Amino acid sequence: MPLSKQEIETYQRDGLVIPGNYHLPDEILSRINQLYQKLLDDNRDNPDFSPDFILGPHLDTNDSYGIKGDPEWLEFARIPGILDMVEQLIGPDFILWGVTIFGKPAGVGKATPWHQDGDYYPIEPLETLTVWISLDGSTPEQGCMKFIPGSHRERKIYSHHFEHREDYTLAQVIDDNQVDLSQARDIVLEPGQISLHDVYLVHGSDANLSDRRRMGLVLRIMPATSFYNHNSGKIKEEAGSPHGYSNRALFLLRGEDKTGRNDFSRGHES
Repeated sequence: MPLSKQEIETYQRDGLVIPGNYHLPDEILSRINQLYQKLLDDNRDNPDFSPDFILGPHLDTNDSYGIKGDPEWLEFARIPGILDMVEQLIGPDFILWGVTIFGKPAGVGKATPWHQDGDYYPIEPLETLTVWISLDGSTPEQGCMKFIPGSHRERKIYSHHFEHREDYTLAQVIDDNQVDLSQARDIVLEPGQISLHDVYLVHGSDANLSDRRRMGLVLRIMPATSFYNHNSGKIKEEAGSPHGYSNRALFLLRGEDKTGRNDFSRGHES
């Protein structure tokens, strides 16, 4: 089902929406779980692999992410119902530029500090929507994502600093006193539910100390009116970003590249 008028208004007001009438079917959840388990099995002896934070599971190319992925993950970025909702929020032309898994294993799943995604994205102008797909369900006990409603409205990146900690999935942390964290809300999801949030939204999550895994599949989708600047991504890597922004593979999901500048060949080399 498409987003209702009220849900679109919620996204615009709060920066995040959970579609009330949308659940992925069990067969898709089962396949996601199978592919995720295969990733875990195939990388069990890989010292650089972390089930907490997996970049590029959809790529089977020689990339910088430390794993050999499977193109079948791309099929979850092409689910028509999800794309219909994305189109309602960012328009008819859009590009997938990233896929991430936040595995958050039971008992040891890492926290994600308060941050804005756009603090380190080489996208000009900076506009991106994130689709967060819940495989296991997501509750406060599992370390569900939290967000500050309305923190996206000024369309600005607040000041951040780096904290390289073993118990964090990310190193970028928003500076103290930038936003009122007392306004935080939990994003509670059932298995198969999704949330969609804006690139400027302030969000984070606690560690998972429960006895249940909290796996989330994340799709990064930008309007094709924006330019993914691979050269700027290289500068970010040289400054210390470990996320391989200079070689991100782009996939046109709907419409056309309105900028005429996005490079759809980069990152696809085998």
